[in-house]
Amino acid sequence: MLSSNLLRIAITVIASLGLAPLLSADQTGVNGGVIAVKLPHGATEAEFNDENQLIIRGHAIVAIPHEAEAEKHKLIVSFEDGSFQAIDFEVQSKEYEEQHITIENQDYVTPPEETIKRRQEEAAMMRKAYARRSSAIDDILPIVVPVEGQITGVFGTKRFFNGEQRNYHTGVDYAAPTGTPIAAPAPGTVVVTHDMYFNGKTVVIDHGAGFVSVLCHLDTIKVTVDSKVKRGDIVGTVGSTGRSTGPHLHWTIALQGTKIDPQVFMEVVNELESNSGE
Repeated sequence: MLSSNLLRIAITVIASLGLAPLLSADQTGVNGGVIAVKLPHGATEAEFNDENQLIIRGHAIVAIPHEAEAEKHKLIVSFEDGSFQAIDFEVQSKEYEEQHITIENQDYVTPPEETIKRRQEEAAMMRKAYARRSSAIDDILPIVVPVEGQITGVFGTKRFFNGEQRNYHTGVDYAAPTGTPIAAPAPGTVVVTHDMYFNGKTVVIDHGAGFVSVLCHLDTIKVTVDSKVKRGDIVGTVGSTGRSTGPHLHWTIALQGTKIDPQVFMEVVNELESNSGE
């Protein structure tokens, strides 16, 4: 069997000779965004960036990395009979805004050396969670907002803490009073409950097929690891733990380890639910 890279090269070469099916999704996404590509009849898998993408309602939910190049990309679609097709889609560059934040405790900007081991262990814990590829869940839709509140931080912004640039913002922030219940955005299994240095009290939910939610800065955690949750189940309450300037929920979504904009994700996949009866 060809490796993913060799398969991709073979598709490109053969398609350029007019000998292999090359389709166009007629869709455009942005770096850090997500698009739903309708799959041909009989498709079983769809691969991008060496990862099988989440499939919902006959569409591949393609997670576009924040650092993706602005160019045409290929989604490799496999069929039961062993054949495959390449579907082109385009990524356009999005320039994200800057966000400047003042942190009273400088240790949350430049952590002291004694926190290195803790932060390394927490990073390993998160890598393991993002690497999960459990079975898909049939009733994944609709995706619901975990908490109602004013959006105070959006995905992708270039973040500066006390004037020092750090990683881009990997999710959406919802401001709400301390103690406000936080709901599971979709069914799944709780795989992490931990009080982390930067993220504070955190719950990670594996929703299946590489779809993972990370809920951060909680005041209290109401679930345990291996708990099965339904859509809307309360998993914790809003707080201001970790690196936080006030009570809010930070929500990250990763698909196959790629962090994407939760607002765009909900808009794209929930539209598949609303159109399912057409």
